[in-house]
Amino acid sequence: MAVIEAEGRQYLEGNFGPVGEERTVTDLAVTGALPADISGRYVRIGPNPWPVPEGPYHWFTGTGMVHGVELRDGRAHWYRNRWIRTPEMAAQLGDPAPTGPPPAMYDGANTNVLGHAGRILAMTEGAMPYELTADLETIGRTDFSAGGGPGVPGFTAHPKIDPVTGELLGFRYWFEEPYAQYFAIAADGTLARSVAVDTTGPVMMHDFSVTERHAVFYDLPVTFRLDLAMDPSVPFPFAWDDEYPARLGVLSRTPGEDAVRWFDIDPCYVFHPMNAYEEGDTIVLDVVRYPDMFRREEVKGNLLDRQSLDRWRIDLAAGKVLTERLDDRAQEFPQVDPRVVGRPHRIGYAMSADHGPGALSDGILKHDLAAGTTAKFDAGAGRSPGEASFIPAGPAEDDGYLVTFVYDAASDRSDLVLLDATDMTQVAAVHLPVRVPYGFHGSWIAD
Repeated sequence: MAVIEAEGRQYLEGNFGPVGEERTVTDLAVTGALPADISGRYVRIGPNPWPVPEGPYHWFTGTGMVHGVELRDGRAHWYRNRWIRTPEMAAQLGDPAPTGPPPAMYDGANTNVLGHAGRILAMTEGAMPYELTADLETIGRTDFSAGGGPGVPGFTAHPKIDPVTGELLGFRYWFEEPYAQYFAIAADGTLARSVAVDTTGPVMMHDFSVTERHAVFYDLPVTFRLDLAMDPSVPFPFAWDDEYPARLGVLSRTPGEDAVRWFDIDPCYVFHPMNAYEEGDTIVLDVVRYPDMFRREEVKGNLLDRQSLDRWRIDLAAGKVLTERLDDRAQEFPQVDPRVVGRPHRIGYAMSADHGPGALSDGILKHDLAAGTTAKFDAGAGRSPGEASFIPAGPAEDDGYLVTFVYDAASDRSDLVLLDATDMTQVAAVHLPVRVPYGFHGSWIAD
């Protein structure tokens, strides 16, 4: 894969393009029957720069906007979209500047939304998380400090919630030493542990993995470059480095055991792992793997290209990593039932990235990794879903629902679609009077 197109303008067009107003809609039409046993809201975030930028643009850098639908008692109660009130956006909208600890440098949120310790958090890697109300209004920044205690200087867009302990586990990367730091946020939402992670250099570490006893870091050859950061014609300061080693780092989650153990692997890049777990002295990692990423000499219009679903097995005793191909079709945004994060999983879901020009995807995949089979929800001609989040309904891994926004090119509008995760059939669709631009990540936040 490649750099996003030199000017990046295709990420400002079609359903990649931003919307120009905030809406609250309470009269929502529904096809099918919404399950009466789920209560909460699906919230997803993505870049929504406004006004539309001029000149070079990178999809990863636009001002964030959250989109949400609240479901309860078998009804869709509302759809809302709101810009994150960063200082720049608040000033533009005539609102007060955000409260909370100032960030070290970068300030924004456009990549992920999740709920933890009674709060809704909007996040972008490196920046401070923003806290939102249940109605998606911005409260302000948080660093997870309390009562004068320590806080984080920045955070990841991809923390993991341990389903047993309730901890929020995350990290941040930076262009100065320490280049990365691991954080454990306690179940009450306060910082409990911080550990420096000795990456080779200023790496772009988009995501990481956790198991019951370990955290695993991806020290891969996409690195910060000062020359790109200083060039106004380049909107993104990271690039592939053929000289940079590819490694996986393993850190114990036990406080006081702060040494990171590193394992060499073949050069590649990973935006998103599906899940990780332990088998004795082996750590199993299922990841969406690219052979490379952000080579400056390549120009392509599609960011999602040439990836596969792979499995790494880190043999802690032998000190080596084995690789296995699980599925070779184009896919991204892998997910599991949140109740098995860091524990053995059989079922994994991913957005199918087999699509035509101007689309993001064509369906949702369900992998049965024990049986070696894959089922697919085909969204239909001209319809493009995003990442799907799992809503548990029963004890089994696939006993529940998948929820996602689906853009319909013919109507230029979006639906909130619920799938039966058991057989990948559509259960219901909430028809929105607006389009939801293609974005990144979100989650089901139960009441």
